[in-house]
Amino acid sequence: MDVFDLRNRLVEDYARYTRSFIKIADPRIDAKVTHALEDGALWPDPLLQLNPTFQPGGTIEDLVKDGTLHHECEKIFRVEKTDADLHGKQLLLHAHQAQAIRKSREGKSYVLTSGTGSGKSLTYIVPIVDHVLRTGSGRGIQAIVVYPMNALANSQEEELAKFIKKGYLGGQAPVAFERYTGQEKGPDRERIRQNPPDIILTNYMMLELLLTRLARGGDAVRCQCQLSDVRLVRASKSWRREL
Repeated sequence: MDVFDLRNRLVEDYARYTRSFIKIADPRIDAKVTHALEDGALWPDPLLQLNPTFQPGGTIEDLVKDGTLHHECEKIFRVEKTDADLHGKQLLLHAHQAQAIRKSREGKSYVLTSGTGSGKSLTYIVPIVDHVLRTGSGRGIQAIVVYPMNALANSQEEELAKFIKKGYLGGQAPVAFERYTGQEKGPDRERIRQNPPDIILTNYMMLELLLTRLARGGDAVRCQCQLSDVRLVRASKSWRREL
């Protein structure tokens, strides 16, 4: 496949589609818009980028050995776990991931800016899970991750399930998490309100409902005082703020 030829054909198809509904009576404006379209105002030139190899930063096991992480993280954060192989393979970290995890353990706030696919999510998920393991599960919501789009929350829910649920039989995962984005049915929302998880994945609108609206029984989200961590996630950045 010639990717440049494919790009040109896509642009031509989109250009014809765009011009099909542009009907401008004023000839001067029409000429201006036509000139802009011909110059590619709506379709920039192809962008070529090299995919960088990130500097290695050791393993989760290394962080467990030096006391940065709880020992259970070594079992949770492994890759390629299956029902037939609950142990999976060792998770290799990038340097920026290891640095961020250590900053979190030191109790410091941090900002991480990195490209797509560089593992930003692990830099806040690992410290959150480590915190829950150290303080104990079942004490109410201990961390809130706020996403700008439900698609990101859905994707993160799937990734969390791979780490936290895989490897533990009978639903005995040591950390509980739930998604609360407005996609859930009424019974599921009520279950979350009555039995808050350790980690909740949400958006700003549902977060407001969760924290400010009282349940029918008159009880707001229980154990709010245990909240110690809020993560705000953007498509290209993630940052952490200690409360």
